[in-house]
Amino acid sequence: MSPEEFTATERAIYRRLTTPARIQSFLDDLPYNLEPEGPTCRSPRLALRSGSAHCMEGALLAAAALRWMGHEPLLLDLEAVRDDDHVLAVYRQNGCWGALAKSNYSGLRFREPAYRSLRELAMSYFEHYFNLRREKSLRRYSRPVNLRRFDRIHWMTTEEEVWAIPEHLAVIPHRRLLTPSQERALSRVDARLFAAGLVGTAK
Repeated sequence: MSPEEFTATERAIYRRLTTPARIQSFLDDLPYNLEPEGPTCRSPRLALRSGSAHCMEGALLAAAALRWMGHEPLLLDLEAVRDDDHVLAVYRQNGCWGALAKSNYSGLRFREPAYRSLRELAMSYFEHYFNLRREKSLRRYSRPVNLRRFDRIHWMTTEEEVWAIPEHLAVIPHRRLLTPSQERALSRVDARLFAAGLVGTAK
């Protein structure tokens, strides 16, 4: 990664994002991309230019910012049933995992680096991961994918969309979080948690 690849505006933004919490605050302040003209998977450059991002685009932007800080640019995919997947930018600090994310649901965003394993981190999203039928929908998580493998397509600065990244996340192995019997016994999300999860939802 060479600073010369980035515009002056991009460099100024990334240099301000000096902690994971600041990156998350920046993501939270970006309007949610509701894709009014159809599905998008914009690179961090295109997301910054447009001034909005959805889950995948936010994770890419967070991974790029983490890379500027000196972390590896890692994405982890959360897989759901009867619901959308959710993508996290993950990082390690003092031997524990944390995560950054852009989401339309208030409980699916930042996690402090307090989780000793990726499974612990994934499970921290479980109670907050639900669909509009109030079903708890999270089922699996992937291994972290290092986005260095996509440097060949200049994923941070390309003027093209980067569909190769979510396509890769969709086909890699995912680990189950629950047994079949646990899945069958799940209760619905209660009304208070459901309402809290929808705080700030873009429409």
